[in-house]
Amino acid sequence: MQSELRKKLIDAFTNSKEEYLSGQHLADLIGCSRTAVWKHIEELRKEGFELEAVRRKGYRITKTPEKVTPDEIRLGLKTETLGRNIHHEESVDSTQKIAHRLAYEGSPEGTVVIAEEQLSGRGRMDRRWHSPKSTGVWMSVILRPNIPPPKAPQLTLITAVAVVQAIEELTGLTPQIKWPNDILMNGKKVTGILTELQADADRIISIIIGIGINVNQQLNDYPDELKHIATSLSIEKGEKLSRADLIKILLGKLENLYKLYLDKGFYPIKLLWESYAVSIGKSLTARTITGTIYGKALGITDDGVLMIEDSNGKVHHVYSADIELDS
Repeated sequence: MQSELRKKLIDAFTNSKEEYLSGQHLADLIGCSRTAVWKHIEELRKEGFELEAVRRKGYRITKTPEKVTPDEIRLGLKTETLGRNIHHEESVDSTQKIAHRLAYEGSPEGTVVIAEEQLSGRGRMDRRWHSPKSTGVWMSVILRPNIPPPKAPQLTLITAVAVVQAIEELTGLTPQIKWPNDILMNGKKVTGILTELQADADRIISIIIGIGINVNQQLNDYPDELKHIATSLSIEKGEKLSRADLIKILLGKLENLYKLYLDKGFYPIKLLWESYAVSIGKSLTARTITGTIYGKALGITDDGVLMIEDSNGKVHHVYSADIELDS
């Protein structure tokens, strides 16, 4: 975990609007000696930050590293809670596993676990999620909402909207959502979301939201079995993108939507979700644990449950399924 002094230093640069900050001003601001400030500056340089030092003016950050570090995420982060506590790893089996452990140990709401690489990343139904090194966003977020356990799946839909809004802001492109947890661009998957619960019978202890976003992969980075179904933001945009910027934007969007949800309920989120949905009004096949449903997607209920009307006019409420859009 980052030291509190380092967090204060990054916050100072975030609030400086790229103006120079003197060593003495930084020392006074974060409550340490000028020597300690210098040591932290050198640590930032080792991480890949480029800092300009001008006599009688001070320091300013001129370039951030290619690698996604906690310091780079915090630089310019506008959230109150999400991302204020960051657990960063080079290579992990799964960020979800670490987030579950941290949640059990009492890590605060908004804690983010992020890795450069996942060796055993997974999506729904324990499917493998391809997570190569330094190409995407592989992270998990711990939330502790005061809502009944049956409402937990709504957090998947909230996160989907936040991801779409973040991608829109970063790239100018507009992805679509395939219920409940896939983000598509030109019909190919660019993001997956996995929501898992720690709960007692009548209360939620924590919700762990896993988010995998394909950012800078190129076609040759995918195994043959994924090339026809997966894409990346870089492939769609035609340029390399900043993973750290995407994370910062996403955490801001997610925090805003989460606050809206806790304050106003799911209905405002439902309207946003449906505006991005690819399946509404389309014919589809839903494979559930009890059977297969063929029909037209009508939308989602005020609780986030998918409604499908079959050829006999019967409306099915689908809580969990694999969805395949009919061509």
